[in-house]
Amino acid sequence: MKLTRNITSYLVFACAAVLFAACANQMEPAQKALADINAALDSVSADAKKYIPDQLTAVESKVAELTASFDKKDYAAVLTGAPPVLAEVQGLATAAAAKKDEIAKALSDEWTGLATSVPQVVDAVNTRVDTLSKARRVPKDIDLTTAKSGLADAKAQWETAQSAFKSGNVADAVTAAKGAKTKAESAATALKLTLPEAGK
Repeated sequence: MKLTRNITSYLVFACAAVLFAACANQMEPAQKALADINAALDSVSADAKKYIPDQLTAVESKVAELTASFDKKDYAAVLTGAPPVLAEVQGLATAAAAKKDEIAKALSDEWTGLATSVPQVVDAVNTRVDTLSKARRVPKDIDLTTAKSGLADAKAQWETAQSAFKSGNVADAVTAAKGAKTKAESAATALKLTLPEAGK
């Protein structure tokens, strides 16, 4: 009976030792896997947060689950889950770059349209303001002062837009160009002026 208890105790101890050794053997690879994932995540998180925030959040959630498994000493779960999560993290760079290119193309196309329409609007307003400024009498329903102010603002913003575009900042160029167009259109409204259609 005593011998049986001793054997049982030995087996329990032996099994515990084997499990401990197995855990110890898995801890370092699991730790390295997590470190690799976090390093990859750090390198792509800035662009991913800017261009594909939803995808980034989903991947960060999976990384958090792996970290929780590691903290619970479930190294096997970390080693099993790490490869697909690392692949997803690395995929963020490609997805972010694709989204960045998509946005850049959309902005470039928008700028092309604005580069045509804004000067037309500004020129039309400018011509009308010059004509009315030389007239002896301005119609009562026309607010020439407001029109002149709006025209000046439009010209200033259009210059800002062109400067931003030349510097390679298309996003700011588009924003400024839209502002210039809005100001010019407001001036046209004050002049009761029907503006030309874009591109015509």
